[in-house]
Amino acid sequence: MRPLKHGYTNCTVGDGAVVEKTYEGPEADLRLRREHALLTRLQGRLPVPPVQGTTEATLTLGFVAGAPGQELLAAGQPEAVLASCGELLRRIHGTAPTVLPDDASGAENVLVHGDFGPNNVLLDPDTFEVTAVVDWEFAHIGDPVEDLAWCEWIVRTHHPEHRSALGSFFRAYGGEVPPWPVRRAAMLTRCEELRQFCDRWEPNGPGVRLWQERAAATEDWPE
Repeated sequence: MRPLKHGYTNCTVGDGAVVEKTYEGPEADLRLRREHALLTRLQGRLPVPPVQGTTEATLTLGFVAGAPGQELLAAGQPEAVLASCGELLRRIHGTAPTVLPDDASGAENVLVHGDFGPNNVLLDPDTFEVTAVVDWEFAHIGDPVEDLAWCEWIVRTHHPEHRSALGSFFRAYGGEVPPWPVRRAAMLTRCEELRQFCDRWEPNGPGVRLWQERAAATEDWPE
């Protein structure tokens, strides 16, 4: 097993046949159970990795071929990558909320991935077809703007040179784009949630300061 790239919260290793994800940090057991249950229910509905087993701390998944979306962005394919992300997110939000029966749902609520962006999408590097969407541990039932805004935040923060390609993402998703103040508010809410997550893990540690800085930068963004 070797460590896989682009993991930030957990320890993820693979050997080309399976992937083992060991959960770390606050509420690790809850996040494992949530992702395990959701991936099981989403088989055949959305492109997700197959579940092969679980232990108290580790989820074992079948390996899925594909290039991480952020690598394809860096390679200069922003419109195609973000259009595929938009189409995928429309499918996610169109999935019946009953896949998470323990969450409250309402007329405006959908299945929210909770960490949606090209960083958690695998694509065929030739066709840009989505092969898998991964890292469902923060999924819940909520407002679709949460995922829409977070994907935008990921691009604006980590791939600012491709900010102009976000139109491809929103067009592929379809419907009316939430106004900028609503999207920015959703970004700031998520930044605060992640600051609190880091503070529970390591009080007043570097992660806390990082998310404070990112929230301040987000607050200053023009539309």
